[in-house]
Amino acid sequence: MLRPDDSTLPLEDLRAVEQRASDMLHRAGAWNVFPTPVDDILAAANLRVAPKSAFDLRAMMDYVRQKSAAAVGFLKSALSKVFGVYDANEQVIHIDDDVVVARQTFLKLHETGHHTLPHHRKVFTFFEECEKTLAPEIADHFEREANNFARFVLFQGDGFKGLAADMHMSIRSPLALAKKFGASVYASAREFARTHHGTCAVFVLERVELLPGGGFRAPIRRIEVSAAFQQRFGAPVDTLIDHHHPLANIVPLGRRMKGPLAMQYVDRNGVRHECLADAFDTGHNVLILVHPIQALTQTTILLPGVGLT
Repeated sequence: MLRPDDSTLPLEDLRAVEQRASDMLHRAGAWNVFPTPVDDILAAANLRVAPKSAFDLRAMMDYVRQKSAAAVGFLKSALSKVFGVYDANEQVIHIDDDVVVARQTFLKLHETGHHTLPHHRKVFTFFEECEKTLAPEIADHFEREANNFARFVLFQGDGFKGLAADMHMSIRSPLALAKKFGASVYASAREFARTHHGTCAVFVLERVELLPGGGFRAPIRRIEVSAAFQQRFGAPVDTLIDHHHPLANIVPLGRRMKGPLAMQYVDRNGVRHECLADAFDTGHNVLILVHPIQALTQTTILLPGVGLT
């Protein structure tokens, strides 16, 4: 099942978040420093990471003894849903150190977003000190703002986009950029597709499940497309890739990488395009990059699914 959108914001809100993120990069002296220096950014934000995470059971028990009942409820609710927690009163963040280091990097910047955006800090402080709960629609909006703060800081504004524009259209490119910026491969592949000036899409699959008697299935976690892809092909709507799916041959079963392999994709006008696809298995997700290389024949019938043939 596709995950819900976690980043779209009204343009005015996005610009305000990006301005705060840009200011933070300036304060930390982090522009054009690679990998993005997260510790310097935390220091510039006057924020620290708890030496013992609240995600550690014993540390959590010590931590909650110092908190009000409302704050304990707030913390427990957060721990059941996410891997990072921002304590507005203590100006400290707790990060689940069981997740991979690159994921921890994004989490630190996400929680820094909550701390840096003034309306977040005020609201979080209030709700930790009272018996009320944050409305779901407000919480969702705050999460999107914090995600965009983290994206902008981690990928240094258009820094990632500018480097990606000069690289080969291949799944290897976001892998290389992930190392340069200190980001996860998952986040880098998403950023590559949605900011690239070219025509491309990234399919993010959940873990592949091998089926009894042969075959496999993998739910699609997310699909990110570039603006050019969206304009030409529209948004793919598939939720599952199995051994019958047009992308089945590119799924790297028992190996880390596969491709590029040729296939066809039908655009909004019924024009078939010759495409290339290659894939990488992160161990947690499979990432598939698809991009057209030339238009082929005109047809009056649009094929179902993602338009692949």
